[in-house]
Amino acid sequence: MATRPYYLFFVMSGCIIFLFTYCSKVTDSLEVNAGNRIIDHTKASFDVLDAGEVELARQKLHIAYGHTSHGRQITNGMTGLVDFKGDLFAWNNGGVNGALDLRDTPFSGASDLGNPNFTAWEKATRNYLAQTSDINVVIWSWCGEVNEATTDSIDTYLSLMTGLENDFPGVKFVYMTGHLEGTGEEGNLNQRNEQIRSYCRQNNKILYDFADIESYDPDGHVNYMKLYGNDGCYYDTNGDKHPDINPQSNWAIVWQESHEPGVDWYNYSVPHSQPLNGNRKAYAAWYLWCQLAKIVDDK
Repeated sequence: MATRPYYLFFVMSGCIIFLFTYCSKVTDSLEVNAGNRIIDHTKASFDVLDAGEVELARQKLHIAYGHTSHGRQITNGMTGLVDFKGDLFAWNNGGVNGALDLRDTPFSGASDLGNPNFTAWEKATRNYLAQTSDINVVIWSWCGEVNEATTDSIDTYLSLMTGLENDFPGVKFVYMTGHLEGTGEEGNLNQRNEQIRSYCRQNNKILYDFADIESYDPDGHVNYMKLYGNDGCYYDTNGDKHPDINPQSNWAIVWQESHEPGVDWYNYSVPHSQPLNGNRKAYAAWYLWCQLAKIVDDK
């Protein structure tokens, strides 16, 4: 009987070690999953895509995407990717012939997250979902409205998105940042984008970080947003805190000219920017679709 306290001690110690190890593994798993919900420049590469996951996305997703011209950088890039890498990346309205089902600009009453105002998109989304039962992903993009947005207007955006998530639990809603404007790290655009990012990180939301994706070239060593980069990929090279509009001050043009088209990148036009930016937006979009396919409900 004298050994019983020692026996209990070892049993309790073993239980504590097991629980600690198990909880650590669960935490690590949650951190990986959370990281996959932030689609930034580190996910904007063809190398991060897996053919099996792409196929799963084609099978499971039914996406509604609202946008204006800047948002077409994603869809134009995705169209060019089909020519570059083949029909595995095909998409169309309705998923015809096994393509990804992406309904392009299907909403009525709003054009993007800020047009005609900061709230019309939410009503347009509710109306559309009330009439369309098979959609399981909704994504809206901004035009230039984030640059002029206030803290309150972004809070409204975040609140409306959360309300939609609560009311439509079978649909995944993708948050988005606004495109670069050449205003740098201290500018209102970046501050409002950081407001969106912070909310998404703290609440485990799904974010397509449009601004971060166009802040880096494929090498990923320089954050051009901090060098007053804009949506056209021009940035400040003379220290005056304004983008310099010449080819030598455009990270995309410089990278394209030093790499082989049709091998390292594909030449497909996108609005307001360079083909390479559209390439990276497309890769990141497909990474997003692949992650969403793992968590959406089948419909």
